[in-house]
Amino acid sequence: MGGKQGERREQILQALAEMLESPEGEKITTAALAARIGVSEAALYRHFASKAQMFEGLLAFIEETLFSRINLITQQDANGLAQITATVQLLLAFAQRNRGMTRVLTGDALVHEHERLRVRVNQILDRLETTFRQSLRLAMTASDLPASHDSAASASLLLAWVEGRWRQFVRSGFKRDPVAQWNTQWNTLVAGIKQSG
Repeated sequence: MGGKQGERREQILQALAEMLESPEGEKITTAALAARIGVSEAALYRHFASKAQMFEGLLAFIEETLFSRINLITQQDANGLAQITATVQLLLAFAQRNRGMTRVLTGDALVHEHERLRVRVNQILDRLETTFRQSLRLAMTASDLPASHDSAASASLLLAWVEGRWRQFVRSGFKRDPVAQWNTQWNTLVAGIKQSG
């Protein structure tokens, strides 16, 4: 029975993520979500105490997916700049494949939702910035960046650039591909990071 309950929870979260992929970005109600799955609202609340808890389920999935892959990147490549490149590519590709979850990460889907959800998104973004900072420090240790390099400033810049690509994607109704012009923009950004310090 526990397996069946887990499957239903997953089905609810998947339906929520799919509904968030609507370019119109309309507010999602539990009534609409229940109708999409073909259950009653009461059935939703047997699996999640609130809509906020459903969003928390999505955030937990996002966090687990991103950081398990980032951990693999950092374990498989000892080069700090290569880690950063692979991590940024992962974050943009994740957005490209998971439009609804990108709306959650940008906060677009959380307007009028519980404040704790925005706090949770901020925690995920802070973890990403910390990951960038660690990779930048690794690059400094390997002399790929000067010892005087400001890793905090560069980590903040990298996160701001990723968030900007995510926001353009969401704001355009998912028309502006987050990986468009990747080589040109990324080479410019990395060149700037290498020169600063």
